[in-house]
Formats: sequence, structure tokens, C-alpha cells
Amino acid sequence: MYEWIWRMLSGGPVAKMCTALVLAGMTAAVLWYVVFPWIEPYVLFDRATMSP
Repeated sequence: MYEWIWRMLSGGPVAKMCTALVLAGMTAAVLWYVVFPWIEPYVLFDRATMSP
């Protein structure tokens, strides 16, 4: 899969690396600011209990 993405990016190795870093950053930003806040009410992080 990563090889396919690398072949689909245009430009030389430096341009491909910059484009890949930008795409990874955009993916992380969408996850951090959109997906995680949307799913957070459904995940029980703060309601966990521990049994002795």
C-alpha cells in the first residue's frame, strides 16, 4: 500500500517526501480535531473502575 501511495505522488524523492509529510499531518489534524472529539462521548475513558 505504501509503495502504491509513493508511486502515485508526483515529483522527485524530495517532493514526494514533502507531500507525504503534509498528507500525514493533514490526516493527523483531521483525526485530532474532527474524529476524536466526535467519538469521545462513546468511549468510556473516565468511567473505568478497577477491582481489587
